[in-house]
Amino acid sequence: MATVHVIGAGLAGLNTALCLARKGVTVRLYEGSTHAGGRCRSYHDPQLDRLVDNGNHLVFAGNHAARRYLQDTGATDRMIDPGEAAFPFLDAASGQRWTMRLNAGRLPWWMFASNRRIPGTRALDYLVLLKFRSAKSTDRVTDVVKEGHPLFSRLIEPFAVAVLNTAAQEAAARLLWPVIVESFGQGGAACRPLIARVGLSDAFVEPALARLEKLAVTPAYGHRLRSIKLEQNRITALDFTNAQVPLSPGDQAILAVPHRMAAELIPGLRAPTESRAIVNGHFRLPAPVSGPDGLPFLAIVNGTAQWLFFRGDVVTATVSAADVLADTDAEEVAQRLWKDVALALGKPGEPIPPWRVVKEKNATFAQTPAQVALRSPARTLFTNLFLAGDWTDTGLPATIEGTLRSGEFAASMALAELGAVNVPIPLVSSDRH
Repeated sequence: MATVHVIGAGLAGLNTALCLARKGVTVRLYEGSTHAGGRCRSYHDPQLDRLVDNGNHLVFAGNHAARRYLQDTGATDRMIDPGEAAFPFLDAASGQRWTMRLNAGRLPWWMFASNRRIPGTRALDYLVLLKFRSAKSTDRVTDVVKEGHPLFSRLIEPFAVAVLNTAAQEAAARLLWPVIVESFGQGGAACRPLIARVGLSDAFVEPALARLEKLAVTPAYGHRLRSIKLEQNRITALDFTNAQVPLSPGDQAILAVPHRMAAELIPGLRAPTESRAIVNGHFRLPAPVSGPDGLPFLAIVNGTAQWLFFRGDVVTATVSAADVLADTDAEEVAQRLWKDVALALGKPGEPIPPWRVVKEKNATFAQTPAQVALRSPARTLFTNLFLAGDWTDTGLPATIEGTLRSGEFAASMALAELGAVNVPIPLVSSDRH
C-alpha cells in the first residue's frame, strides 16, 4: 500500500496528516524537533511558572478551515467564543477607549450606530474596505487607503499589521480582500473572535495528536530532513539526520516546513526570501485580570503593544511587524510593553511584575507584494512531492487559517495522485502560477 510521508508537524503538517489519514491513507509524519505545533504551541515558562504561548493567535468564527480542524479534533470547546463580534480598543496616546461591535447579520446596520462604530468615523467611511477588492498585485495597503483616512490608524492599520505581520506601508493589499470577504463580508456572526481558552497546544496541537493516534499516525520526532534524493521527475528517498527513508514507486511526500528550509531542500524552488518578526511580552500579575466587558483581549493603537491577551494572571502584549523591537534589549522591550499594559489595566508603571519577552524573528514571511509573488503553489515540478505551509500560495495571508488550508490543498493533491475518490475541493485553489 502506498504511503504519504509528511515532513513537519506544525499546524500545516498536522492538518495534512489528518486529511489523509481520515481517507484511510497510510501516513508517516516526521518532525525535526522534540514537539509538534511549530510556531503555534505552548510551553511552561520557569521564570513565570505559568503556561504561555510562543505567540498569540486569534481566529474568526468564519474561518472555514479552522472550524473544520477544531471540529475534527474535538477541540471546538477549547476556544473562547464571546458570542458577539466585539473588538475593544485603547488609544495609548489619548487614553480614549471604545468597542467596535458588529451585528450578527450580514446587513451591517452597526455602521449607522455611533455607539458601535469607531469614534470620529461615519458610516460611509467603512465603504473604503471595498477598495481592497480591486487592489493590484503590486499595491501596498497605503496605496489603497491613505494614512489620513479616518479609519486608517484605528482599524485598517491595526487589522493589516495583525493579519499580514508587515507594516501597512509595505504590506500587500491584495491579501486583505479574502479576509474581509470571509469576515466582515459575512456579517458579525463570522467575525466573532475565537481565542484558545488554555493555550495554543491545548486547542490546536494536543487534540490533533490524539486524533492522529486514533488513526494510527504517530509523529517521529527528532527527524530533521537534511536532503531529498531526486531522480528525474520524482523523489526517491528522504535523508534525515538519523535515518534514510526510501520511497516506494507509489509513495508521495508532502513538505510542510518553513520557506527557508524548503528552499534549501528543493533545487530551484520559488519561495519568499524575507521574514518579519513578532515579539511577545508575558507579564504575571498578582491576581487574575480580564479585558473590557470580560473579553480576553484588547487592541491598542498609538502604543508599543498592539494587542493584549488576558489569561488568568498572565497578560501578554503582542507586537507584529516587530523587526526593530526584536533587535532591542529584552528589558527595554519589557518596560515599553508594560507601560501599555499598565495603562490598559489602570496600574502603576513601576515596579514591573515578573516578565518574559519572546522574540520570534522569523514568525512569517514578509508579506510584501514582491515577496508574495515568490510564493509557490502546492504542486511542485516533481510528480510525488507537494508543499504545505503558510508561505505557499494559498491566496490567503500567513495566518492559522491559511496554514490549515495549505494542508488541505496538499492532501487533496496527494489523494488525487493516489487515485482517491471524493477528494474535497479546496475553497481557494493554491495550484496556480
